Amino acid sequence: MTSERDPKLAHLIDWLRDAHAMEAQAETMLKGMAGRIEHYPELKARIEEHILETQGQAQAVARCLERHGEDASTLKDTGGRLMASLQGMSGMMASDEVLKGALFSHAFENLEVASYRSLQAAAHAVGDEATATVCGEILKQEEAMAQWLYDYIPTLTGQFLARATGTGEAKR
Repeated sequence: MTSERDPKLAHLIDWLRDAHAMEAQAETMLKGMAGRIEHYPELKARIEEHILETQGQAQAVARCLERHGEDASTLKDTGGRLMASLQGMSGMMASDEVLKGALFSHAFENLEVASYRSLQAAAHAVGDEATATVCGEILKQEEAMAQWLYDYIPTLTGQFLARATGTGEAKR
């Protein structure tokens, strides 16, 4: 196993496994959120679009691992999905679930941005330019989603407040 001979590569592989688990967590979180949104079609559509990106990202990370003769960590993936499920359940209790979900999603997207910047640097450091390229492509998608959420949060807040003071159907 290559990762046992090269400590830098071992870290890259471990971090790729973490990224795969992060994508599993993101997919679970996004699917849960999209499935509960009732009154915010623009947000729901963008989340559903990002679910497809997220699935593609997980596949791309898995291919990076495969190039090194490695695979994703089932334990880490399961842990990520569990964390997302717990986060989703806690958000369901909030009277402003849709807004809290968007805020958490924005924070999570920025975690992903930072993670892929680090992964890209690590891939360059070990000479794995294919993985560096993949991480750069994923990074662009994560930055775009983070920016979209950042830009949309004021609109969502306004929509939420209008619904909350109008029909009372604002939570989702």
